[in-house]
Amino acid sequence: MMKLSTKGRYATRIMVCLAMQKSDKPYRKQEIAEAEGISADYVEQILIRLKAAGLVASHRGARGGFSLIRDPAEVTVEEVLVATEGPLALVTCAEEGCKRETLCVTQRVWRDAEAALSKVLSGTVIADLAKVATQLAESKSIMYDI
Repeated sequence: MMKLSTKGRYATRIMVCLAMQKSDKPYRKQEIAEAEGISADYVEQILIRLKAAGLVASHRGARGGFSLIRDPAEVTVEEVLVATEGPLALVTCAEEGCKRETLCVTQRVWRDAEAALSKVLSGTVIADLAKVATQLAESKSIMYDI
């Protein structure tokens, strides 16, 4: 079974968390950790990778923290996963240059599957996930008195 690691899944959640922020002030790693139920140390490790990929910025000082660099409507889930997981590949033999390339009948299946996965991940942007998360949060906060 192919699985994404927690690093990729948590990175996506962290990006959504940052996209949901209503203010322009940076969000501290402790705030993100509390909001997402992830240890602050692990949040920091992930944020370092996201920063290296040019997806988040870090701000120093007492009012420091992290913020998105780009519009969340332009950041895809695929970019976040590649930043934290590395290149997404189902199998290594689907790459160009496989010595069985001309004989292998399954290679097309693996390439098509990778293309389908890439299409879904590159077609999903952080802003859309943040919108859904906001709607879910708002619907859970509605209380009915009888």
